[in-house]
Amino acid sequence: MSNSPLVSYTKLSPNHSGQRTRKIDRITPHCVVGQCSVEQLGDIFLPASREASCNYGIGADGRVGMYVEEKNRSWCSSSNANDQRAVTIECASDGAEPYAFRDVVYQSLITLCVDICKRNGKTKLLWLEDKDKTLAYTPAPDEMVLTVHRWFANKSCPGNWMYARMGDLAEKVTAQLSAGMDEEDDDMDINKFKELWREMRKELQDNDASAYSEEARKWAVDNGIIRGGNSNEFNGMWEDMMTREQLVTVLYRFAQKFGLS
Repeated sequence: MSNSPLVSYTKLSPNHSGQRTRKIDRITPHCVVGQCSVEQLGDIFLPASREASCNYGIGADGRVGMYVEEKNRSWCSSSNANDQRAVTIECASDGAEPYAFRDVVYQSLITLCVDICKRNGKTKLLWLEDKDKTLAYTPAPDEMVLTVHRWFANKSCPGNWMYARMGDLAEKVTAQLSAGMDEEDDDMDINKFKELWREMRKELQDNDASAYSEEARKWAVDNGIIRGGNSNEFNGMWEDMMTREQLVTVLYRFAQKFGLS
């Protein structure tokens, strides 16, 4: 399990439960309740006495910090069950309700969610709105689900500003994931495929081979079963694939050598 390449600052917190017991299929955005920097967030979560942490944080300037590696369960949402499955993200916000995010923070959150989904093999981010419906929902293998802290504790988090935009977040992230898939599909035309195929074959058509086949290869060459191409320097292309044309040629040489034809 990898961490986000968007991270520009890291200060790992001791406040986590070690490796997750569930695969990641949720993202939980939080509001910090303050326009903190990524460095300040690192200082907040560093003391063990804090007994709190998050996987990522977004500072007031939009930079991304990491405080608990993605492979580990953070202590962020007042729910072990949620945080075992969720990547938790603390976002710099105003200090009072509706705890609004600056636009640079919100845009960074969208980008980070896209990255998290991609690296975890997800093509959709869902916001189902209802707590009971969400917690009972089993995501498809390509789906990521949004959850919120207020479902697990008597808190406003992520604040009314962000809560009102959870659907927008899901839509924007899913749209970017879909656009990325379309671009990848467009790039892979028949000519590109052929070029990649030729490159792969080149790697297979050298004279490399495993030691276990040494005796058999020597026998095949000494008896003219394998003749090594048309160049002056022998190349058995031992790791390459064999066509039916090549197969019948090898069988024919074998039959000729041992008087079976």
